[in-house]
Amino acid sequence: MMRAALIGLGMVSRTYGDAILNSPQVSLSRVHARSAESRAAFLARWPDLGAREAASVTEIAADPEVDFAILTTPPNARSGIVAELVRAGKPILMEKPVERTLAAAEELVMTCEEAGVPLGIVLQHRARPIVADLRARMRALGPLRMAEVNVPWWRDQAYYDEPGRGSYARDGGGVLISQAIHTLDLMLSLTGPVTEVSAMAATTGFHRMEAEDFVCAGLRFAGGAVGQLFATTASFPGRGETITLHFAKGSAHLEAGVLRIDRHDGTSETVGRAASSGAGADPMAFTSDWHRAVIEDFADSLSQGRPPLVTGRDALGVHRLIDALERSAQAGGTVTL
Repeated sequence: MMRAALIGLGMVSRTYGDAILNSPQVSLSRVHARSAESRAAFLARWPDLGAREAASVTEIAADPEVDFAILTTPPNARSGIVAELVRAGKPILMEKPVERTLAAAEELVMTCEEAGVPLGIVLQHRARPIVADLRARMRALGPLRMAEVNVPWWRDQAYYDEPGRGSYARDGGGVLISQAIHTLDLMLSLTGPVTEVSAMAATTGFHRMEAEDFVCAGLRFAGGAVGQLFATTASFPGRGETITLHFAKGSAHLEAGVLRIDRHDGTSETVGRAASSGAGADPMAFTSDWHRAVIEDFADSLSQGRPPLVTGRDALGVHRLIDALERSAQAGGTVTL
């Protein structure tokens, strides 16, 4: 049983509480948020976790009973916390995104690497069981020719009324870095890198926010395939994200927890079961099972001395893609990665 500390007790902390409560491998030792009220509320909600509050990150960094820290604060609050944990040699499992900008993300990853401190990133869509089913079938479908990626989500204005949400200063942007990052990361893990993008971004009349809530783009992949991306939080009432990969011998359509394979020889199969990923007005309407899988994998990686499911350096791939999409949209032209 490995012992974790949870730093940051906002909306997503409910998912972590449930994930750790149901884990036979990881327990929660300490929790910290800047607000004493937030700490008390979390502990009252999750008494069965047996965690204790920490008044500061320093307490967690110095606690020998903490094997690793889970960091879920907004991106703009992380650099100082990471620096303190790194000085103490505490491994870090951190919510996406790594940071608000590509440059800041690269710097944070380098800080951990130079100190030899393990850094894992919670991009939990890679941990969905259906993804393993897709990977097992891809080779038989031949080379990738085309990809379709759609994230037609919905957030009401109340979501963006929280101070800083959807801003560059706190979040680093809008739908790309806060919502579509999960699907884009999963896409890259299946397709390989993107080499060229041509994007358009906008803020629709549905939201009052600084950053974008709508993006469409053309993609070119290193392997020669082409693709399209559509991502928004303005598609009411919100539908599950999809990745459709068209191979030389058939197509694979991944929608939430369901995978459909249609082969050119006329055969087809469907595996998995429907699952929610928070596409609608309630951003927390998804299972904690994928988070639990990521947390347990990180604990196992520490015990086994191997990299976690998604390392900090792995996560830089999706940050580079998002950076290129943003630059393309701003310049109104094609950007090469």
